[in-house]
Amino acid sequence: MTTTHTRVAIITGASRGIGAVIARQLASEGFAVAINYASSAREASALVVELRQAGHKAMAVQADVANAADVARLFTETEQQLGKVDVLINNAGMLTVMPLAQHSDELYDQTFNINTKGTFNTLREAATRLNSGGRIVNFSSSTVGMNLPGYAVYIASKAAVESLTQVFAKELRGRQITVNAIAPGPVATQLFLQGKTEEQIQAFAKMPPLERLGQPQDIARIVSFLVSTAADWVNGQVLRANGGLV
Repeated sequence: MTTTHTRVAIITGASRGIGAVIARQLASEGFAVAINYASSAREASALVVELRQAGHKAMAVQADVANAADVARLFTETEQQLGKVDVLINNAGMLTVMPLAQHSDELYDQTFNINTKGTFNTLREAATRLNSGGRIVNFSSSTVGMNLPGYAVYIASKAAVESLTQVFAKELRGRQITVNAIAPGPVATQLFLQGKTEEQIQAFAKMPPLERLGQPQDIARIVSFLVSTAADWVNGQVLRANGGLV
């Protein structure tokens, strides 16, 4: 008698937006999912209830990815409740559009703590705790290739993520673990839409040759591909998903 191993995925920043859609996508494919959140406890709990009612295995774990002890606990709680981790999705992030000269020390630190140190912390933990043959998907941004005014600090934090991705893929030699990054363009989430006029939103939508904003499901499908056996030979890559914007 053989038993089928249920693959376990941690998705950071998964209580809403793209992260929540990724959690739904992976759960629908049979993954047991750990939904990490920083402060949105109600939304994370609601998503867990939704997934469990649909017959999936899911749990919510509060953890600040910028805090190494929190990240260690995130892995420990996931292992205790769902099993050893196979997939890590580094989706947690923050964005503030502001000229470089107007950034405070606090805002600079916050951006790098969440976007860059958060990725560093989870990668370091995954190095010893991810199952061999596992998958890691980090999140960069297509703004790295666009160099838009107002995005300097955000771009810098995400460019660092791309470097971490490419080097870490080589450092895991012998473990059969792939490490890739997705760099989305504008995606119609609350994070993107807030503070923008309808005119601004439409201007962004018309920028790619495909003439629309990305949807969270577009990104979730790419994550689904990268964690599947179809992507066994894709490693150390940054995949720009932006409809041809850059």
